Amino acid sequence: MELAIVFYEDRNFQGRYYECNSDCPELNTHFSHCNSIRVESGAWVLFERPNYLGYQYVLTRGEYPDYQRWMGYNDSIRSCRIIRNTSSVFRIRVYERPDFSGQMLECTEDVNNLPERWQLREVHSAQVQEGAWVFYELPNYRGRQHLLERGEYRRFNEWAAMNPNVGSFRRVQDF
Repeated sequence: MELAIVFYEDRNFQGRYYECNSDCPELNTHFSHCNSIRVESGAWVLFERPNYLGYQYVLTRGEYPDYQRWMGYNDSIRSCRIIRNTSSVFRIRVYERPDFSGQMLECTEDVNNLPERWQLREVHSAQVQEGAWVFYELPNYRGRQHLLERGEYRRFNEWAAMNPNVGSFRRVQDF
């Protein structure tokens, strides 16, 4: 199955559009701004800036008629890539301190309010053992997003965060 995402310049899938089916470090040559998106297949991470930099937005199959639907801060999408670590098995460990030290919480399911579940809001390191996960700055899957794929993250800046605040996280499932 070929993976596909379609970017539209205007809201509600109107205006110029660009269909993409692979990683793209520079989308600016295809459209000037993005106000709606259709994810036809696969799971994708979009970036506000070229070369996979800036705010991240994780989207799975579905329709996003305006940028607020993907929790966008503006209509700037400048690069994208396919999330390849989708899985049917998920496991993550989060730690209160850098280098996998301090209290640890292991999860296999989504956590919509980390401070309620763990009494901590800061995550300083993480190990993604199975699948791909999205960290959100605020509870209930709100705020800045950060994609974590299989691997080890010794410090929060390794998942491109500016601070260790994690209010919620969920699995990236490609339905």
